[in-house]
Amino acid sequence: DWMAQELLQTFQDQLGGETLVPGDLGGIFEIHVDQELIWERKRDGGFPDVKELKTRVRDRIDPEKNLGHLDRPAP
Repeated sequence: DWMAQELLQTFQDQLGGETLVPGDLGGIFEIHVDQELIWERKRDGGFPDVKELKTRVRDRIDPEKNLGHLDRPAP
């Protein structure tokens, strides 16, 4: 999964690992950091783009971390 690779690469020192858990029902997509739900497909309107996902993870685990070009405002 490319999202997992992106998170591991960006937060390699902060994440202990990632776990993919298959659900019993189709269409479930949730991302949790510790026990906090930071993305849920139905609640948040689909799948996150990489900028939104990394920002939400960063804001939860290391708010001072600079995400480089992802933190720059859009022109």
